[in-house]
Formats: sequence, C-alpha cells, structure tokens
Amino acid sequence: MAGKEGKTMRRRLAGAYVSSVISISLVLTLVGFSAALVSGAGRAADYFKEQMQVSVVFSPELPDASAEAGRTAIDSLPFVRETRLVSRAEGTEELKSLLGEDFLSVFESTPVPVSVDVRLLSDYVHPDSLERVKSALEAVPGVEEVDVRFSLVEALNANLSRIALALLVLIGLLLFISFVLIGNTVRLNLYARRFTIHTMRQVGATTAFIRRPFVRQAVLQGLVAAVIALCILVGAWFLLHRSFPQLAEVFGLEQLLVSGAAVLVVGIVICALSAASVVRRIVYSDKDALYY
Repeated sequence: MAGKEGKTMRRRLAGAYVSSVISISLVLTLVGFSAALVSGAGRAADYFKEQMQVSVVFSPELPDASAEAGRTAIDSLPFVRETRLVSRAEGTEELKSLLGEDFLSVFESTPVPVSVDVRLLSDYVHPDSLERVKSALEAVPGVEEVDVRFSLVEALNANLSRIALALLVLIGLLLFISFVLIGNTVRLNLYARRFTIHTMRQVGATTAFIRRPFVRQAVLQGLVAAVIALCILVGAWFLLHRSFPQLAEVFGLEQLLVSGAAVLVVGIVICALSAASVVRRIVYSDKDALYY
C-alpha cells in the first residue's frame, strides 16, 4: 500500500510540475511579446514616419536630363532616405486614372511636369525640421514647387505619441499580471510540499539548506518554461515574417533577441525569488498554520 501511495504521490507531483511549467511558459510567451512590442515601438514609429512622402515638382519646361540631375542632387541631401522619379508619361497616366482619358484634349501639349517623390529619414519628419527640408529642396535647380503636408505630419506625430502612451500602460499591466501569475504558480507548486519543508526544519536543517534544492528546482522550472516560450516566439516570428515581409523593418532579429533575453531573465528570476519567499514563509510558520 505504501508503495502505491508513493507512486501516486510521485505522479501527482510530476503532473503538478508539468502543469506549472506549461502555465509559466504561456505567461513567459506573453512577456516575450510585450518585450518585442517595447523594443520595436521606436522602429515602428520610424517606419510610419518614413512612409510620408514629400512631392518635389520640377518646372514643366525642364528637360528630362535636367530633371534626372535634379533628382541626383536631391538624393545627396542628408535628410533623404529614398526618392522615386515620376516621369511625364507616368504622371500623365496617373492623371488619366483620376480625371479621365480626355482631360488632355484641352491642352496643346502635356501640362504634366516631371516630379520626384521623396521619403525622408524619420528624424526629419517634424514640423520644425520640415521647414528646413522644404527650403533645401526648393533650392535645387529646376524645382518649381515642394508639397509638404504639414498637417498630416502633425497628426501623425500626435497619434504616435498617444499610441505609445497607451502601449506603455497596456504592457505595464500585462507585465504586472505576468509576474503575479508566475509567482502564484510557483507558490502553489511548493505549497503542496509544505509538510516536507516543515519536517526538514524540525530535524534541524537550516533555512539555507532547505531553500537550496527548492530554489534550484524553481530555476530549472523557469528555464524549461523559458525554452518552451522561446520556441513559441521564434515560431511566431518566422511565421509573421513569411506572411508579412514588411514586418522585418519593424520587428527584426534585434527585437527577437531582446524578447528572448527578457523571457529567460523573467522566467529564472521570478521563479527563484518566488520559491525562496515561499520556503522562508513555510519554514517560519507554525504547524497549525500549514493546514490552511
């Protein structure tokens, strides 16, 4: 009978250990996603800013060769990330799609000039910087007009600031919940062995001696859970990059490494601290208190 009871107890402990590891790994996955969002928030903001376009329109009389030289001059400016030359033919086709096929019938020659769509570096997508950007672009030979959408830039910056604040609050709440859940999972796992801990104390074992194996086991538990969470994160990262290649500019390898480090640190540290805290509480508790 004693042997059967021992086997039953070992199975229960093993089941509790496995369920604890799975629970902690799911919570750590949430921690990993939160860390990726925090580390990628700045890159996401830069990505959206660099999608803003400034339209540089050349004089209609300017030859195509001179327009190409003007584009080269624009490319050399320090705030330019990328440019795209819009030829007269391409601009005409775009206007046809907007105004209809016969809109040119009232003109003796095509009124569509050569233009350049300019994408700026994110550091320059601010109202104050855009004033200097506009002046520099207008100084390029052959440029007739520079279209900068200041109101759109101001709205984008304001929205990004609000999104960043809301994201920080949400992530802070998620991390707090994660810490509480991991701590409670470790405490429940150790509380099932409270009488063993109390017996060790009664026979003269020191607190450090009692704490050491339980903390070591909690660290191993946190490490196993972190590895499972890392596998989930890596799988999700590859799946997202395969389905949405543009995410590579926002959530790259750096963000994956940051989230992986956060998962490992949080998993090991929280499990170890929770185990040490629970063992200390049980060691200094009265026997009667262990029944509640």
